[in-house]
Amino acid sequence: MSTFLLVHGAWHSGRCWDRVVPRLESAGHRVLAPSLTGYGDRAHLLSPEVGLGTHVDDVAGLLGDEHDVVLVGHSYAGMVISGAAHRVPERIAHLVFLDAMVPEDGETAADVIPLTKQLVDSAVDGWRVPPMGLFGVTDPDDVTWLRSMLSDQPVRCLTEPVRLDNPAAKAIPRTHIHCVGGEPSGIARRPVPAGERVRELPTGHDCMITMPAELTELLLETA
Repeated sequence: MSTFLLVHGAWHSGRCWDRVVPRLESAGHRVLAPSLTGYGDRAHLLSPEVGLGTHVDDVAGLLGDEHDVVLVGHSYAGMVISGAAHRVPERIAHLVFLDAMVPEDGETAADVIPLTKQLVDSAVDGWRVPPMGLFGVTDPDDVTWLRSMLSDQPVRCLTEPVRLDNPAAKAIPRTHIHCVGGEPSGIARRPVPAGERVRELPTGHDCMITMPAELTELLLETA
């Protein structure tokens, strides 16, 4: 049995994994799918002070009581799991970047995806960015469900640099899952380093909603 810690991306909440969690559990694994500070059941904590460091603290705090974790980060959460992996690499058995940002030390989300700078510049009240688009979700019922879980994203999450200064984290195996069902224009993926596994799903960005069974099968490869 493995423990999967599923970390949602910008604007979302832990509910976005609702179709994946029971599938992983039915395969015999333990699953954690929390909402980060400022989202879902923690939306009341949204403030200008919430940043990338806040979310790294959230995940690292959960990892502190776990062992051999498959740590999965979707989209913006690639920044989060990277930071958490450098805090407590000994807790992590595998990192999964799910259509995610993959930063270098000292980079911000805006560095990884320069288009993000436009969101920062257009922030409401100077500190929060409303949800953008529907992340490849097209089914009307799914759209309604998705909209029910979205919250604004604090600018600090996009402008705070990630700290990746622990050499031990480089030994953690990595898998990159790319959603290739119509990528938004203006967003380019960085090359995946040699030796790191790459998988693809023919769907939009929110594959946990649109292809949960297929995503689960890829995640089970890492357990």
